[in-house]
Amino acid sequence: MPPSYSTPRTPPADMPFPPSARLLGWTLEHFDDNTGLLRVRFDGKPDFLNPAGMIQGGIQAAMLDDTLGPALWLTSRGRLYAPTIDMNVSFLHPAAPGPLFGEGRVVKLGRTIAFLEGCLYDKAGTALTRATATARVQQFDASRS
Repeated sequence: MPPSYSTPRTPPADMPFPPSARLLGWTLEHFDDNTGLLRVRFDGKPDFLNPAGMIQGGIQAAMLDDTLGPALWLTSRGRLYAPTIDMNVSFLHPAAPGPLFGEGRVVKLGRTIAFLEGCLYDKAGTALTRATATARVQQFDASRS
């Protein structure tokens, strides 16, 4: 079960906040500078439901992608950005509408490639979706955000 963080934290003022993050209801819950673990909250909106009444898998993958990228950005203290090259997603349980929580971290950061992993949880702490990703490390250019 993931750790529980009760107080949302304000993201750094220079942290990029793209329209996709707004659409998904992205809110920073916690970032641990020592472990590099990021926890964010998403809104599992009715607009995201598939015909079975659960959050569509592509939306869950987008939530995890929007967890992993910021984990790298925060770990590097805003110096690095890493577009995803490859992402493997495993759907463990259906995701019901409501609050969802993404946790992500940098597994290994190389000069040109980063390896990332994350998991999406429901409010009860059930692991719903897991992802591993490979990303291309680049210097962050704030003028592009």
